[in-house]
Amino acid sequence: MAEHRTMQRGALLDAARSLLSEGGTEALTFPALAERTGLARSSVYEYFRSRAAVVEELCEVDFPVWAAEVSAAMEGAESAEGKVEAYVRRQLALVGDRRHRAVVAISASELDAGAREKIRAAHGGLIAMIVEALEELGHEQPRMAAMLLQGIVDAAVRRIELGVAEEPAAITEAAVAMALRGVRG
Repeated sequence: MAEHRTMQRGALLDAARSLLSEGGTEALTFPALAERTGLARSSVYEYFRSRAAVVEELCEVDFPVWAAEVSAAMEGAESAEGKVEAYVRRQLALVGDRRHRAVVAISASELDAGAREKIRAAHGGLIAMIVEALEELGHEQPRMAAMLLQGIVDAAVRRIELGVAEEPAAITEAAVAMALRGVRG
């Protein structure tokens, strides 16, 4: 029985990811989750007490996976500049991933304190790593620079997701170039 519950919970989270990546947080409703998974709406409530609870669990499950991928890419880099480049490239490479799209949709939404805290913790780990690389580059205000650098990444993510203008590869190259020129000051 426990195994069945774990499978159902996994199916619900997967359905939530799809709904979020297709329509943002407005699309994430219990009726939609029930429809996607073939469960009765009352069954959905047995797993999650609210929409916020679904979001919070997704944060708990997906953010660390996403952060770990970025972290691994950075650790593979030889230099501080290489780390900055890996930080930008890896995040942009994950844009097509449903997990990442769900994470972006969640980040953009009104969240309860619990979910916000989980996101902040996962993001904090990434920011700490990039701050370290920026310190290595001799940046005078590495924390502020890290936040601005993340702004470049976020803008590039939105641009890629629009899917209308340039090719994702061109957006990635432009973001990397801006980041590297910017961090060199």
